[in-house]
Order: sequence, then C-alpha cells, then structure tokens
Amino acid sequence: MGQVEIYAALTQVFNDVFDDDIELRPELSANEVDGWDSLTHIRLMLTVEKAFQVKFSTADIGALKNVGDLVRLIEKRAKKSI
Repeated sequence: MGQVEIYAALTQVFNDVFDDDIELRPELSANEVDGWDSLTHIRLMLTVEKAFQVKFSTADIGALKNVGDLVRLIEKRAKKSI
C-alpha cells in the first residue's frame, strides 16, 4: 500500500472520527483540527489500527508529530504485516 492509498483511506477515517470534512496534508497536526484532544486521539489511533489492520506501540504513537508521520508509520507497519 502506497502513500496515495494510505492518504485516501486515512481521509475517510479522519472524516468519520471527527465528523467533519478534513483535508489531510503531511504537516497537519492536532493543533490545527478542532476537537482533536487526547480522548479523540485515542479513538483516532484505534480506528486507524482497525482500518489498516496494524498495531502501534505507545512509543510509536507518542512519537507522532503530524499526519505525515502517521502515514509513514502506517506504511512501515503495513509492510511488516504482509
């Protein structure tokens, strides 16, 4: 799965979790999205794990700074599960 496919699927996940039409870009961070608090972050990560059939460690999640980091992490984890 390449980054284009990941961004397409991730956009759907974000729109479902935030109940909003969010345009994802690599530098997008939690500070820029209304309602992206710690509880929503947990829900988002669980939804991402389910959608992409991957698992993240607490350290993985803690290291994320923006959507680009998340996409790279999904890409890395998806390759390991093949």
